[in-house]
Amino acid sequence: MSKVIDLQLDLPPDEEEIVSQMKSFALGRGERGIANYRYIFGSEKARALGFTMEELERMSRELSSEEFEGMLREGAKRVVVPLSQFVKELDEAGVEWGTFFAESNERTAEIVAQFPHKFVGQAMVNPHEGMKAVRELEMAVKELGLGCFYASTFRYGIRPNDKKLYPLYAKAVELGIPVIVYITMNYSSTLPMDLARPLYLDEVAMDFPEMTIVAGCGGWPWVPEMIGVARRHQNVYISTEAHRPKYLATPGSGWEMLMQFGNTLLQDRIIFASGWGSYFLYSKGVIKKVIQEVRSLPLKEEVKEKWLYKNAARLFQRD
Repeated sequence: MSKVIDLQLDLPPDEEEIVSQMKSFALGRGERGIANYRYIFGSEKARALGFTMEELERMSRELSSEEFEGMLREGAKRVVVPLSQFVKELDEAGVEWGTFFAESNERTAEIVAQFPHKFVGQAMVNPHEGMKAVRELEMAVKELGLGCFYASTFRYGIRPNDKKLYPLYAKAVELGIPVIVYITMNYSSTLPMDLARPLYLDEVAMDFPEMTIVAGCGGWPWVPEMIGVARRHQNVYISTEAHRPKYLATPGSGWEMLMQFGNTLLQDRIIFASGWGSYFLYSKGVIKKVIQEVRSLPLKEEVKEKWLYKNAARLFQRD
């Protein structure tokens, strides 16, 4: 079995995470910022618990809040798995290692310490906190042992070229770690659609030519623009995070230029990142399923191996 590196290896959610998310989906039908995520991702996740979204909505109206939460909790218990079991499934799927983040840098470091050969931790800090964030990033790398910086433009509501991020980018260059930047549209009606447009990453790549940049989520729906940024800057990589691989080759999906250039001129700078937690709740075999979708894409066989393993191994200098 060929080896795989997953640059956004979501961990299976615990009971509280599942209950919280499904409550927000069921109760937030018309709530700004939540509704679109519910419509796009809710049905698949409800099915994993044995319901439809319509059934969850009906029960949220008919049951008391305690009864409704109890019902969700029972469903969640059926899909929760211990981390040790998840790691065994990664081994079975051929995943050598992957990067991830947890609810805090400290928790991320704890998980890495448990499985040092399986996980690389992503540091996350709040760019609105200025030099405090810079010090936290340095500590996360030097003291906690995390291996890259995730610049979540979505979480903090700023564009990738916002100057609040620049001290963090400079520190990442100093520390010699890759920077993963959220680059795609968002579905929240409380944030600008173009918050993380690839065009804004062009300025970052110009200002930090020594920084290794991974454009997470592939820049959709501005894929041609994303390809243009990567063509302009040799330090820019593109990941497939949070998008079902089987749709990348679907005509009219908007991914045509990624497939073309990812199979030719940019084949050394496309990196597999499942981000499976965006569109699935955990179920046995989920990682294997997503990897198989990549292997089924109409790419040259040697290119598939680059996407799935070789490019990330070279980028992180970790075989």
